[in-house]
Amino acid sequence: MALLLLVGGVTWYWLPSMPTEAVMPSVPVGSALSVALTLVIAVTAANLFHQGYWQRVWAAETDRALGRGAVLGGISTFMVVMAIGGLGMLAAVHALPLGEPPIPFFALLSAAPAWLALPALVLAVTLVASSVDTLQNAIASMAVASSGRRGLSVRAARWATVILMVPVIWVALQGFSVLRLFLIADLLCAAIVVPVLLGLWRRMSPLAAVAGGLAGLLGAVLPGWVSQGSFTAGALAASFPDSIPTLAPFLGALLASSLVSLLIAWLYPGARAQEAAGRP
Repeated sequence: MALLLLVGGVTWYWLPSMPTEAVMPSVPVGSALSVALTLVIAVTAANLFHQGYWQRVWAAETDRALGRGAVLGGISTFMVVMAIGGLGMLAAVHALPLGEPPIPFFALLSAAPAWLALPALVLAVTLVASSVDTLQNAIASMAVASSGRRGLSVRAARWATVILMVPVIWVALQGFSVLRLFLIADLLCAAIVVPVLLGLWRRMSPLAAVAGGLAGLLGAVLPGWVSQGSFTAGALAASFPDSIPTLAPFLGALLASSLVSLLIAWLYPGARAQEAAGRP
């Protein structure tokens, strides 16, 4: 937080004078609400699979401590996002070169003193590391917990996590749009989150879960397929080539996975539902 205040405050002070024709960035209300809903669905679906968060849930001392931590974490996250978003809007209003893909927060550095690049770099690394180390710990702990009594040791799980980071680093070095990668991963999560959560329902079966997940993937492609007339175009649209969050693939994935999972679970109930009904 201190680094964010330092970088934000200095860049704000060194901003050039605002152009006379400057206007606040604006988009149609419908488009803004569509993007907002898309991001809510995307982030929620992805975080439900975030083992780091579940690890924190089970590590909480009491339910009260869990609730207090959730509130404090939510407030601090909101403040950071609001600050960075506000600074990005300032960069756009002051007609600074935002880059391609746009990185408005870091565009502010072009008008700031050169020495600010070092704290900005530390801030960027800190923001990334705070998420990555949570994921790495979660991967290692999940590998140990899922392997049984005679499975992986903690040391082996940690080494496996390090090895998994090699392709991650390779992908990072290719210069792909980070937002596009996040959107693709979030869409995959949205396609299977409902079948997974329905596993808490006794009528749910592995067949219904797998069919629902496959239907979710098809549902993500379907809006672009219908609107552009080809499966390839639909698949390309579902990969967000312009790195712009679009609502149709997420809604298609959620609706298709939900409907297919519920239909198959109702027609072919799982073993738990059969046992509850007294059938063999």
